[in-house]
Formats: sequence, C-alpha cells, structure tokens
Amino acid sequence: MPLVASKLSDSEIAALAAYYGGPHAAIQNPPDERSMPDGEYGKVVKLGEQIMLHTQDYAGAYVGNTLNCASCHLDAGRKANASPLAAAYVSYPAYRSKTGEVDTYGQRLQGCFIYSMNGHAPPLDDPVLVALESYSAWLARGAPVGGKLPGGGFLKLAQPALAADYLRGSQVYAQSCALCHGADGQGQSSAGKMVFPALWGKQSFNWGAGMQSIASAAGFIKANMPLALGNTLSDQQAWNVAMFINSHERPQDPRYTGSVQDTRQKYHDSADSMYGKTVNGHVLGGN
Repeated sequence: MPLVASKLSDSEIAALAAYYGGPHAAIQNPPDERSMPDGEYGKVVKLGEQIMLHTQDYAGAYVGNTLNCASCHLDAGRKANASPLAAAYVSYPAYRSKTGEVDTYGQRLQGCFIYSMNGHAPPLDDPVLVALESYSAWLARGAPVGGKLPGGGFLKLAQPALAADYLRGSQVYAQSCALCHGADGQGQSSAGKMVFPALWGKQSFNWGAGMQSIASAAGFIKANMPLALGNTLSDQQAWNVAMFINSHERPQDPRYTGSVQDTRQKYHDSADSMYGKTVNGHVLGGN
C-alpha cells in the first residue's frame, strides 16, 4: 500500500479516502451485529432485525403470504444491490410516483406490507414499524442523508441485446432456479417455515409490488441469484428469467379498479410489466 500511495497525487489520495470512508463503506460494510446498542433502544433494534428475518413470526398479523422481508432484502437488509435498508432509510422523505406524494420512510415500509407481503399496512406508530425504522437507522449510521448510496436499490441493467424471451427464460429457470424455488415456482418450506420463497402464485408478492417490474427483477437476479452465486448469469439470462417469472399469475394488485385493462393503463402502462398481457392464453391479472 505505501508503494501504491507514493504514486498517487494528493487529490487522488483524498478521493480514495472519501470513497472507502464514505457511503460505499456504509453499504458494503454494514455495522456488525455485535455492535448493536444495549438497553431498551437496542432491544427495539434487535426486534427490527428479527422482523426482517422472521416476518411471519414477528409481524404475521400484517402479512398475507409466506414471504419474509429478507426474501428480497437479503442478509437481513444489509446486502448491496438487494435493496439494503441503510440506502432506503437515508433517501426519505421523498416524492414517489407510485403514490403521487412525498412519502416518509414509515409510509414506504407500509407499502412493502401492502404489496410485497400482500398484506395490510401496520399503523405508523405500531411496534413493528418502529422496530424496522430503528433497525434501518442503526444500519445507516454515518451514511449521508438525502443522497443515493452505492449499492442501494437493485442493480440497474442496460436493456438486453435481444428482447426478454419467455421460452429462454424457462430454460434458465429450470437450470438455475428450480432447485430452490421449485419447478412450479412455489418455493420450499421446512418444518412449516418458508426456506425459499414462492416466485409466483398465491403465496408470492402481488401485482403491485416493485418486483413485478421485469427490470427490477432482472437487476435483483443478476446481482444475487442463484443464491450466493450472484453475477454468474449473463445480463441476457437475467432479463429472460425475470420475464419468465413475471409471466405467471400472482395475487391481484390492491389498486385494482375492477378492470384488468383499466388497471394496467392506470398503474402498469409499461413494457416492464406483464400485468394485463396474455401469456399462454391467460390474461395476467385476471386470476
């Protein structure tokens, strides 16, 4: 390191110091669990971590499927490019086109329960949301407020060279996904506990969830899947399998207007969404 440093200018050294000591570190190196605070506040922070990992046990009253928060927010909300909580926490309050309003972080968490968990929103003062916010704040210690942290959200992939393809996606799924998530996409459980989440069907996220976006799913898959083998699929494979997964039926969008086509026009009018499209003779969203 001294040899390398001797060849750098003062400005380059300053830039490197800012990089490694700044927001990159906040995402890539989240605080160790052993550094959790003590006392009553520490208990609430720890509860937030447990809700992330075991949502069914600690927040089941607000959940309508078999998923846990950590199904998407990997490593208890710590992993970069898997929508880490620290990056989300410092980004709010913020305007969201989904709601057409400036949302607080608590409101953003409520949306996760409504859409990703296919349940209903805990009140803003509910112990579940207080614990999740406290845990997020602890993970975000030292991170700058109001900016975009590296590794936040999901990986943004360029549009594929070839249009995402259902058949090719089914082949990727069979080779790289079915072992954990099942050939039928319904996941796997053990002793009554979900181990690998359902990717479609009644126990998966609903049509209002962010993961129903092909682009979001492709970015998540590319960076994180197969589990512990992220970045082994090509970008094209990630797009194809995301399109395949999101071409299956799932719970209705809670914003459903009474008409699939009207709901698509109002909330899903994008090439990114399969809602309202016909796949294998079935109109998705028609249940």
